[in-house]
Amino acid sequence: MKYGFIGLGSLGTPIAINLLESGHPLYVYNRTIAKAKPLEAKGAIVCDTVAALAQQCDIVVTMVADDAALKSITTSENGLLQHGKPGSIHISMSTILAQTAGELAALHQEKGQHYLSAPVFGRPEAAVARKLNFVISGEKTIREQATPLLKEAGGTGVWDFGDDVLTANTVKLCGNFLIATALEAIGESALLAQQSGVDAHKMWDMFGQTIFNAPIYQNYSKIILNQQFEPAAFTAKLGLKDLNLVLQQGALAQQPLPLAELLKGHLAQLVNNGKESIDWSAVSLGASK
Repeated sequence: MKYGFIGLGSLGTPIAINLLESGHPLYVYNRTIAKAKPLEAKGAIVCDTVAALAQQCDIVVTMVADDAALKSITTSENGLLQHGKPGSIHISMSTILAQTAGELAALHQEKGQHYLSAPVFGRPEAAVARKLNFVISGEKTIREQATPLLKEAGGTGVWDFGDDVLTANTVKLCGNFLIATALEAIGESALLAQQSGVDAHKMWDMFGQTIFNAPIYQNYSKIILNQQFEPAAFTAKLGLKDLNLVLQQGALAQQPLPLAELLKGHLAQLVNNGKESIDWSAVSLGASK
């Protein structure tokens, strides 16, 4: 089996390296070709176009920034639909609107190809440590075929959400919404402690070992308390994109999300103030004095 990987960002690169180290031939493409050089040095085959990659690969994994980028890679004249092999599998790890996954799955089906939703939870350091969690949905036989690959990609967990290709992306949006609320809460609690004369570092050391003994709270509290927002593992701009997706999903489901509106406002404030490239864990700065 020949694998292809498209999208060598901060998370895509370590996932692609994991796949390369699994022993399968790996073809890679990135819009900025320079980002593919570290993979080429490790033995990956760099392609100049999506079409060249698609023509070679049985399974293509995509990890791109947003719905528009994924649609372009898939549906353009030189995209996966036009140049993918019959029976090939497109595994999308991107955080996108569930409706987009449904549209792309239908287009692949028309071409005799397959599409699997497989968004991922985990920061780049989790990918390096092979402690990612993938959520998958789509055709059963494709889910079964993709599961070993996702474990090779660094998945400590592959969570199956059934046949409906929309489901996994809905779970991903709900998860990212929960993470964003945790970031806001950590930041606001730290601000409250500091303004009240309490050592916020000591407080969160206690929280991280007791009632909030979970990686999200342990890892992000250190980043937020030390305000180590650069270099970003996940930027404020991407965080704002995800909150917009959450709100779009809410509108489709006719579910009001007032907390998501608040988080969107704080992230938009960062982006509008020229801080779009800092880590999205800075979201709570919108509540600071």
